[in-house]
Amino acid sequence: MNVEKIVEKLEARIKSLEDQSRTVEDIEEIKKLQRAYGYYLEHWNVADIISLFSENPEVNVKVHAGEFRGIESIRRFFLHGKDVKPEKVAHPPEFLHQVMQLSPIIDIAPGGKRAWGRWYGFGANSFPVPGGIAPGWMDGVYENEYIKENGKWKILKLRWCMFFHAPYTLSWVDPKKRVDIQMEPDFSSVRPDGPSEDTFYPSGFLAPFHYKNPVTGK
Repeated sequence: MNVEKIVEKLEARIKSLEDQSRTVEDIEEIKKLQRAYGYYLEHWNVADIISLFSENPEVNVKVHAGEFRGIESIRRFFLHGKDVKPEKVAHPPEFLHQVMQLSPIIDIAPGGKRAWGRWYGFGANSFPVPGGIAPGWMDGVYENEYIKENGKWKILKLRWCMFFHAPYTLSWVDPKKRVDIQMEPDFSSVRPDGPSEDTFYPSGFLAPFHYKNPVTGK
């Protein structure tokens, strides 16, 4: 193989590695973007939330309340919570809108300018209401599209498919069908090859760590 061919192969290999590295960097940046959205959502920080969205004409949000097209419509939606619940304006400690951004699967489009991400959203929330504070649980899936603008990833399309928003004490099951019992599956017919671990509370079980302490090395 002559020198030109060797150089050509090396250049192609370098290009491939650079592309792979860029994809990994893009995925990490999108994770940070989406997680920031979750933290801002917790206390309904509207200005910070809006800053994460693109101003591209395609930008939209689909949520339980409906579809909101364009950045001004999206801003109106997020401000709506403040308008209809004035008690939220000063971020009282009673208000909580936690939606943890979990288990991401992210794909980068060829060219590295668009991407898609799917996330679980789950968390506890509490809303000041007449007569007290209403606690609850929220669960759903995000199916989002992202766009890179001037080297920064932004949210282009946010779709929140909420599976339930349930009162804390009533859960997400229809009260007429709900049965509060401790589930004890019967595994007697499975014939395990070894005994089970006693992991249930209050056993004090601590799952073994596969890694050493990153500071002490122990």
